[in-house]
Amino acid sequence: MKEEQHRFLSLMGQLPARLTAEQAAWVLNCQPHDVPILAVARLLKPLGNPPQNSVKYFSSLEILELAKDRTWLARMTNAVTQHWRTKNQNKKCRDASDLCNGEGIQPELRSEAS
Repeated sequence: MKEEQHRFLSLMGQLPARLTAEQAAWVLNCQPHDVPILAVARLLKPLGNPPQNSVKYFSSLEILELAKDRTWLARMTNAVTQHWRTKNQNKKCRDASDLCNGEGIQPELRSEAS
């Protein structure tokens, strides 16, 4: 958030009506890259019908209500954890198959390994 925005919001004493993904992440105490994960898991719904590659805005009222719900917070945590677990597992499998196929071996050693 820009310094001007921060000062203005401090004077108002409340959040803006719409939050960007980064601002929503701050309120939820998660990383900005976790917000799209929550949207895909249908735990957060962006305002309107934004195109896939556009900036998404979220309702600050909805975010604040969700942040008070312990059950939702647990679902949010589980969704983010599961996403990264799956992503890391896929990366390990991909790396392991590269090594099995000889792609992980240095080029000068590949001919000796064959």
